[in-house]
Amino acid sequence: MKLGKVEFCHFLQILALFLCLSGMNQAEVSRSRSKPYFQSGRTRTKRSWVWNQFFVLEEYMGTDPLYVGKLHSDVDKGDGSIKYILSGEGASSIFIIDENTGDIHATKRLDREEQAYYTLRAQALDRLTNKPVEPESEFVIKIQDINDNEPKFLDGPYTAGVPEMSPVGTSVVQVTATDADDPTYGNSARVVYSILQGQPYFSVEPKTGIIKTALPNMDREAKDQYLLVIQAKDMVGQNGGLSGTTSVTVTLTDVNDNPPRFPRRSYQYNVPESLPVSSVVARIKAADADVGSNAEMEYKIVDGDGLGVFKISVDKDTQEGIITIQKELDFEAKTSYTLRIEAANMHVDPRFLSLGPFSDMTTVKIIVEDVDEPPVFTSRLYSMVVSEAAKVGTIIGTVAAHDPDASSSPVRYSIDRNTDLERYFNIDANSGVITTAKSLDRETNAVHNITVLAMESQNPAQIGRGYVAITILDINDNAPEFAMEYETTVCENAQPGQVIQKISAIDKDDPPNGHQFYFSLTAEAANNHNFTLQDNKDNTATVLTRRNGFRRQEQSVFYLPIFIVDSGSPSLSSTNTLTIRVCDCDADGIAQTCNAEAYILPAGLSTGALIAILACVLTLLVLVLLIVTMRRRKKEPLIFDEERDIRENIVRYDDEGGGEEDTEAFDMAALRNLNIIRDTKTRRDVTPEIQFLSRPTFKSIPDNVIFREFIWERLKEADVDPCAPPYDSLQTYAFEGNGSVAESLSSLDSISSNSDQNYDYLSDWGPRFKRLADMYGTGPDCLYS
Repeated sequence: MKLGKVEFCHFLQILALFLCLSGMNQAEVSRSRSKPYFQSGRTRTKRSWVWNQFFVLEEYMGTDPLYVGKLHSDVDKGDGSIKYILSGEGASSIFIIDENTGDIHATKRLDREEQAYYTLRAQALDRLTNKPVEPESEFVIKIQDINDNEPKFLDGPYTAGVPEMSPVGTSVVQVTATDADDPTYGNSARVVYSILQGQPYFSVEPKTGIIKTALPNMDREAKDQYLLVIQAKDMVGQNGGLSGTTSVTVTLTDVNDNPPRFPRRSYQYNVPESLPVSSVVARIKAADADVGSNAEMEYKIVDGDGLGVFKISVDKDTQEGIITIQKELDFEAKTSYTLRIEAANMHVDPRFLSLGPFSDMTTVKIIVEDVDEPPVFTSRLYSMVVSEAAKVGTIIGTVAAHDPDASSSPVRYSIDRNTDLERYFNIDANSGVITTAKSLDRETNAVHNITVLAMESQNPAQIGRGYVAITILDINDNAPEFAMEYETTVCENAQPGQVIQKISAIDKDDPPNGHQFYFSLTAEAANNHNFTLQDNKDNTATVLTRRNGFRRQEQSVFYLPIFIVDSGSPSLSSTNTLTIRVCDCDADGIAQTCNAEAYILPAGLSTGALIAILACVLTLLVLVLLIVTMRRRKKEPLIFDEERDIRENIVRYDDEGGGEEDTEAFDMAALRNLNIIRDTKTRRDVTPEIQFLSRPTFKSIPDNVIFREFIWERLKEADVDPCAPPYDSLQTYAFEGNGSVAESLSSLDSISSNSDQNYDYLSDWGPRFKRLADMYGTGPDCLYS
């Protein structure tokens, strides 16, 4: 309820009287039945009783209940007819009232910091009727504060940072302490700050708690962290006040106040000339006492004769200058380089420019060491083309390599056979000319990637590698053919002109302008009465019927030969046969049955029985074939034929011949006439001491191709032989050859031969056959007539 000015003045007087005389608060209940009166120009109606506030001290430590105040009503005559009751916050649990006298006591210790006031309601009741004699009214009990709480730093301990070299008075951080006591009553909650540890470097403002620097030029590189102890004390710092402390860790943050400096004025490094491009030559670092971004540096080559050969970059993690090679080194061209390198801070603070230039210079000398280098090809990749129609021995192109060292050793060439397993190509060891060694087929392999090896003659361990891409040019050497295996059917009820199949063709060749195929029936099939062919002019053709009334009983399968021509130059063609089966179809033209045998099966024999009979017959045939094979193996002679077998060695067998009567071990006819195709025979029961890979002989090969092939085979074996010497060597082979038009030169049959054959042509074969021409010729100088 609200109080008027007069009533409020009376209340203050009564309160002061009670505080002075008795030290406790009382409630005064005034009862007035007078009529309303006017005061200060205002009209007021006085209520039956007026409640005042009660005050009680916190933290009462006595054993008896603490007296709070007294309630009294004007209706109460002191005869015990009135009783008082109390309700609201803490009623009965904290506060109790004597129902006869109205005295209020606190039964528990009160703490203002837990609850500053309590709101209760009081009422006077008639003891007999238990009816209120006064309206219920509300009053407040306030807890009076004492200094029982020390200041606390709720956010402590603190960490803060301040730049090094900061001027005096630079604010670092503000600390704040809170006191739970009543700030409106006395000085219990009035706090002042002081510094207990951290002088003379820092200070604190007593009222605000702001920590500031107290010394100038604090250097992080000398000491980078300080521990401060700050105290907060209540009662305005007077004696008897409570205090609390907290710690503050202050870290000096870095500023760029230290320029970079190289530890040495010059550096020297040795590197081999074979070091690859982008390799690291050296790492140098300028010392900088700063950290973080203040220590970030950039390096650059400002002078020297290696500006285009070397470059320097910075390692972001270590701030080192990394010198790397930008171009290949060559000892024969230049043996040393000198570089002038500058290191400079990237982030310079203008406040500290007076400390000197924030950069430094050093000299780096790089010595190039000589190494024995492998031969170097004039190009990393050679691109060559050759037609797939090229003959064996056709020159494709030339590769070239040289020894980069001062000795300039001669270079020999070879092909890495791991990249040319089929041996399609050969290379001249001296000139580097690449030629074909076999017929080429673009459809098998369109591009051959081979590796050419260049070896120093003086040091075979030094091998350079060059790469050659040989593209095979296409020629029209493949005839067109069906694109797939067609399964074509025609219904028995097909009508004339009905389309039964659409066909297309493929060609392994790859003409530059694409394929163009032309379809037609062969001459013998052009006038057939069953089917016709229509070329669609789009590389497809359509097969149509010419008549109706196809019957499976008469003919179940038709074979239609189709002639396909490509557009190559010269054009190639092929005849492909389309198999057409006659089938029984449903109403939608879908084939149901295409077996003609269904019409001729005996009535009493089922399909399952026929299958069983066929299985038995096949089993018997397999058994017969196995028996025949076993018998043939038992009767095989002890020698077997290996066609076109040529040997360079003598094969020894431990058996004796039977003289001229013995014709089992040797074929005398083959010795008498070499025109007979001779096959080398190998004994089955004896293993030869040395056996080489057999090579097929050549039948009816003109000129000297057989000798040339024999020499090429031996040359290839020498190229890939790891035990062969790296220098040129003479290889001798005793190979006579076969198929000579002069027949056998053996003298086994010379005496009995009455041949009058003319051998004058031997004199045209050159000096190698001069001796034979003199022996068998018919000229005047002939030894035998």
